[in-house]
Amino acid sequence: MRILIVEDEPSIAKFVRQGLMEAGFAVDLAWNGREGLDYALVADYDAYVLDIMLPKLNGLDLLRELRRRGDKTPTLMLTARDTIDNRVEGLDAGADDYLVKPFAFPELLARIRALFRRPPLQTGTVMQVGDLEMDTAKREVRRNGRFIELSPREYAVLEYLMRHPDQVLTRTQIGEHVWNFDFYHESNVVDVYIGYLRRKINIGDEFPLIHTIRGMGYRISTID
Repeated sequence: MRILIVEDEPSIAKFVRQGLMEAGFAVDLAWNGREGLDYALVADYDAYVLDIMLPKLNGLDLLRELRRRGDKTPTLMLTARDTIDNRVEGLDAGADDYLVKPFAFPELLARIRALFRRPPLQTGTVMQVGDLEMDTAKREVRRNGRFIELSPREYAVLEYLMRHPDQVLTRTQIGEHVWNFDFYHESNVVDVYIGYLRRKINIGDEFPLIHTIRGMGYRISTID
């Protein structure tokens, strides 16, 4: 999952980015509202974490502009102002949730994971492709009841595939979504991790679920 943080306080921005990366997310960081808008317009994110008091373009105006453009990405607003009017203003601007500073990182992480369980991404916590199941709340993967142990990066690649079943995803799409803008397009890291996943998911005579689409990328599907 890929997240955009727009926060101008260095200590908070770096703390949140590090925590989310350790939790297995790909994270991009913008330091002001104008830069955040530029990021949001050129990349595909699963969630935004926006501070309200931002230079150049405040978080509320940034969110209003994204919503005006039809961007429905789940959004968590951060603010130091804890009044009902402030919360109402943020929600009316199109925010999905609201967190007041200072906050504990486990609460931030829980709120972000809750955003992923809301439409339009998904309504439950379990995704399924054939006999392969991923519980995003427990962060567990099973195939035909067999538990599959994955590294955080393997989990992130598989989650991205399972959120787009039967769709061909290019190596660049997967790489940028899982590794963010630091992904090196000429690297074979995506192929390497697809190989890891195949070895763990396909054991014995289990039907292959991750398919190579020659010259295009990869697809997870029950159809060969």
